[in-house]
Amino acid sequence: MDSSTEAKTLRAHVFISGRVQGVSFRWFTQRKAEELGLTGWVRNLWDGRVEAVFEGDAGLVRQAVAWCHTGEPPARVTDVDVTYAPFSGEFHSFRITG
Repeated sequence: MDSSTEAKTLRAHVFISGRVQGVSFRWFTQRKAEELGLTGWVRNLWDGRVEAVFEGDAGLVRQAVAWCHTGEPPARVTDVDVTYAPFSGEFHSFRITG
């Protein structure tokens, strides 16, 4: 992958806190990622948070992260912790894993 491709793609590892389990947050996250053409996964964590990884076009990854700050009603997001990293290309779709 050349440097021009790397600059255009991105990976985001996101932890979302609040009322995000039992409100279809994972399903809405998958729908948003697919709408944006992103790959990765989303899952519930034992502590009540939702964890997600988004990969794809850098601008679209940032849009997905911005969406995570609100989600869809009736979710109530209180915090989003995001770490950006280089695009890995390891995913072929976006899926719910747990």
